[in-house]
Amino acid sequence: MASLLFSPGKIGPLTLRNRTIRSAAFEGMCPGNAPSQMLHDYHVSVAAGGVGMTTLAYSAVEQSGLSFPHQLWLKEENIPALRKVTDDIHREGAAVSIQIGHCGNMSHRKICGCTPISASSGFNIYSPTIVRGMRKEEIEQSAKAFGRGVELAREAGFDAVELHAGHGYLISQFLSPSTNHRKDEFGGSLENRMRFMKMSVDEVMKAAKDDMAVLVKMNMRDCCRHGMELDESLEVAKTLERSGVHCLVLSSGFVSSAPMNVMRGAMPFRTMTYYMKQKLMPLLIRSCGSKLVPPVKFKEAYFLEDALKFRQALKMPLCYVGGLVSKDKIDEVLGDGFDFVAMARALLNNPHFVNDMQADEHARVSCDHSNYCIGRMYSKEMACHQCILRNGGENIPQSLLDELENNREKGY
Repeated sequence: MASLLFSPGKIGPLTLRNRTIRSAAFEGMCPGNAPSQMLHDYHVSVAAGGVGMTTLAYSAVEQSGLSFPHQLWLKEENIPALRKVTDDIHREGAAVSIQIGHCGNMSHRKICGCTPISASSGFNIYSPTIVRGMRKEEIEQSAKAFGRGVELAREAGFDAVELHAGHGYLISQFLSPSTNHRKDEFGGSLENRMRFMKMSVDEVMKAAKDDMAVLVKMNMRDCCRHGMELDESLEVAKTLERSGVHCLVLSSGFVSSAPMNVMRGAMPFRTMTYYMKQKLMPLLIRSCGSKLVPPVKFKEAYFLEDALKFRQALKMPLCYVGGLVSKDKIDEVLGDGFDFVAMARALLNNPHFVNDMQADEHARVSCDHSNYCIGRMYSKEMACHQCILRNGGENIPQSLLDELENNREKGY
């Protein structure tokens, strides 16, 4: 069977030149919450490398949705710089999307400008911070903020938006019984827990009109205690299909409580703490990190078994994401009926991987999933240690490289 990889694919009104998408993975390249030259250069390099669509991530639609000081804020002041990014990506022949989201309880007052908000009040030990449950009028305002985000994305030249409804961010915090303990019409039954998601999707679809593609990233499993499992997630997916969204991106895990279920492998704690500027947090991570964030063994296409159940239940376009590092496995996934494949670490390791796959039917990236890129992204921009070493960039202490090698030897 001929590979679908380099055939055009449609997402709503948008046609991609091939079936590859640079996954919406946080870059950490927006100091002061504004796009930088580094963000521009990275995404343009991925576009030049042959990808069908590249996705800027993670972009907060309001200040209360920011979780990092080097995270993108989709606001009017940033439109000119974002327009430069989208124009130059288009010149390379790729489409460009922006992931819009709200972090909910995963922030601090000094970053988001208020007590962090969520579906319910409580304490987020992974921030750590006190969290306040949202009032009904705030829920309505946040749903409308997603719609405004789409309008700003259009103004900035984006072809598509990806609404983040997974990974334990705000919409996911409403969907999941692990974080939603409300007693009103936004809590309890799955129908109630989906209410905020449906309000947000309605605003997004209304703003997208008929000229922008809409993707939604969602969890197949929360991978945490009292979280959503496949049965409820399938109902969420069917609801999104009925709402008219154009494509689902299928993922799993809560980044606040089960991050390695999202990324797989082991978190390099020495790397994480080395780049942190705080004094107390590194001590906490070094003493408790492996208990709070245990490793989860990596295997190629690690979400595929669950994702196939969604493929069987849905007719709409689906994008597979999770552990793709070779053309052989990508062809297998597309052969299983998925319309698109998304990659993040693979395209950080090699921005030209898509062109390489066109030249070599067995192309494979050298990414070893040691997660150096993840460990440093909480404090700096995401970067691949292999690329830094190849290009003679900044110095990486030997102790950090030894940690990565030790995790590889353990088989993570």
